[in-house]
Amino acid sequence: MTTVAPDGPETPDTPAVRRAVRADLIEIHRIEQASFPQPWPFSALESYLGEAGFLVAETGNDDDDPPAVAGYVIADTVPNHGTPLGHIKDLAVRSAYRRQGVASALLTRALEVIGETGAGSVKLEVRADNGGARKLYRRFGFEHRKTIPNYYSNGEDALVMVRLL
Repeated sequence: MTTVAPDGPETPDTPAVRRAVRADLIEIHRIEQASFPQPWPFSALESYLGEAGFLVAETGNDDDDPPAVAGYVIADTVPNHGTPLGHIKDLAVRSAYRRQGVASALLTRALEVIGETGAGSVKLEVRADNGGARKLYRRFGFEHRKTIPNYYSNGEDALVMVRLL
């Protein structure tokens, strides 16, 4: 499957994005641990299995390059005054696959899944010092709406970013 990112054309190198399955959990957890100072526990990731917005990006497409989980996203919706509000809860990419369109492919598909629910907008929280992620989200039309001081357990602030669908 190829995906179109908002800033570029469809390419054959774009990773396939599919729903996460139980067999992916160990790799997802490894990516989570390597990506965040306060990673989610395995049980939290496991609790999203079966959800439409728990997606993985898979690379490799032949015998010389077998499929591997390159990254994942967890997205869902919550009630919000009669219209669902989308929420990108977690997105991480294995370091070897960063800056190769994996996050864009995951985010594109997650926004499609959220849009299918009838949500009118999507929010996310991002670490204030995560410039790469903030740049990606701005490219996708997210705007900084507010800052939550001391959001993370290490005292770091979170930026709340929102975009309309």
